[in-house]
Amino acid sequence: MKQTSILITILSILLLTACVTKQTDEKIVTVTIEPQRYFAEQIAGDKFKINCVVPAGQSPETYDPTPQQMIQVGRSVAYLQIGHIGFELAWMDKIRENNPKLTFFDTSEGFNLLKETAEEHDHGHDAHDHDAHAGEGTHHHHHHGGVDPHIWSSIAGAKAIAWNTLNAFIALDPDNTDYFWQNYNKLSDEIDKTDAEIKKLLDPLTDRTFIIYHPALTYFANEFNLTQLCIEMDGKEPSPAQLKQLVETARANNARVVFIQQEFDQKNAELIARETGCKLTVINPLAYDWSKEMIHIAKALADGQTH
Repeated sequence: MKQTSILITILSILLLTACVTKQTDEKIVTVTIEPQRYFAEQIAGDKFKINCVVPAGQSPETYDPTPQQMIQVGRSVAYLQIGHIGFELAWMDKIRENNPKLTFFDTSEGFNLLKETAEEHDHGHDAHDHDAHAGEGTHHHHHHGGVDPHIWSSIAGAKAIAWNTLNAFIALDPDNTDYFWQNYNKLSDEIDKTDAEIKKLLDPLTDRTFIIYHPALTYFANEFNLTQLCIEMDGKEPSPAQLKQLVETARANNARVVFIQQEFDQKNAELIARETGCKLTVINPLAYDWSKEMIHIAKALADGQTH
């Protein structure tokens, strides 16, 4: 009995030591949003732990990190930025200042970002026009500085993020270059399959206009020749006159779907859906499972055709 007790004690010490060692040796890379965590984990595999600052269900336009999250950022070896999103514009200078040894990578590097223009609120413009609906307004103290940051909501954007993420991990851990490349190639295949599935769903559509509260699908609309109409006006609730104009434009363009997101108020989206006869569908462009969510959005548009 005594020997058994000693054995259990020894095993407990060994397990505790292993856990402490693992925690000490763990290399952490921080990202801003959940879709980034998905791409990073696919490429990093077991070589890095990926820490995401903005939790699921929170808006990266308005979110402020907790002290515990800032400590976790400080324990990281690198920060992979998505680029131009409200959280980063509000907090990145402070993060850099507090963590001078932290390495930063911009996963939007090399991607053709869309600029905000004065025309963005003209609901008659198509979203696949690069000058229309390209910008975001401000929520509270956050702003985009005239650039649409939602590059992950597109195939080309996903490829850019994956490529920049690959190069970041190679720079951080060159000894595992082949490993990262293998994982990157698997992720690239998944992105291509997602692209093919979306095209299969969207190519037959005759009505290609949708309504969304927050303009998170501009790049997606560009890629697949869709028209995005936005409820949000410069980051604010629309006026009654603006709502009326949106309803008229939606009817004229035979919009079939209104997308709502959990981070934003649904009242006006529900009103517009009633006025236009559109199908109301919940989406989450900030979902961790990027491929599943992109296909969900495409299916919702396809289903709206028969609504």
